[in-house]
Amino acid sequence: MLGKLPRWANANVLVGFDTADDAGVYQLTPECALVQTVDFFTPIVDDPFTFGAIAAANSLSDVYAMGGKPISALSILAYPAKGDLEDLEEILKGGIEKMHEADCVILGGHSVADDEMKFGYAVTGTVHPARFKANSAARPGDAVVFTKLLGTGIIATAAKRGLAKPEHVDAAIRQMLTLNRTACERMLAFDVHGCTDVTGFGLIGHAREMAVASGVTIEIAVDSVRFLPGA
Repeated sequence: MLGKLPRWANANVLVGFDTADDAGVYQLTPECALVQTVDFFTPIVDDPFTFGAIAAANSLSDVYAMGGKPISALSILAYPAKGDLEDLEEILKGGIEKMHEADCVILGGHSVADDEMKFGYAVTGTVHPARFKANSAARPGDAVVFTKLLGTGIIATAAKRGLAKPEHVDAAIRQMLTLNRTACERMLAFDVHGCTDVTGFGLIGHAREMAVASGVTIEIAVDSVRFLPGA
C-alpha cells in the first residue's frame, strides 16, 4: 500500500519510509539532523507502571537504533472512557520515569477515548547528518551483533496463555525495561555500518528489512544466537 502513496523529494530527508527504517532523519544544519519516530502498542504486561515504562523504552529504542540521542517526546494514549484512572496514572508515571532515565523531556501529548488501551510516544532525537546508522547500510562481510537476548515476544505470548514460568517473565520484563542507550553509545565507538532494533517483527522480520534495504543476504548461525530463559 505504501508504494502507491504520492511522494515528494526533499533534499533534507536523509532517511524516509522507503526502507522501513526505525526512524526518519531530517537534516537541519551541516552539523545537526532530527531523528523522528512514533511507536505505541497495547499492554504486554499486567502491571500498569511497568507497561508505561516498557512503552517508553520501546519508543526510545528507535532513536538509539539510528545512533541518535533522544531529546523530547509526546505521549500518545488511547484509554477506555470508564477505565480506572489510578491505573492510567501509573501508566503515565512509568513512562515519565523511563523518559527521565533517558534524559528525554516530555513536552505533552494527545489522548482519545478507546475501548482498547494503547500507549506510546512520538520521540524526537538528534544525530550528526554524517553519522546516523540506517538499516540500509549493511555490507557484505559485516558481522551481525545482538546487544540483547532474543525471545521477548515468545515469552510475552506464552505469559498471555498462562504457559510461561514467572522467572522467565521477570527476566523478559527486566530486558524490556533496559534502555538501549548504553548499546548505542558502545556502538558509536566502532565503525558500525548499519543498525536496527529487533522489536515487533522479530528477528526474521527485521533481518529481512535490513537485507532488502541493504541489498545483501544475512546468514544467521542459529546455534550462536542467545535467547532469554524459557524462550
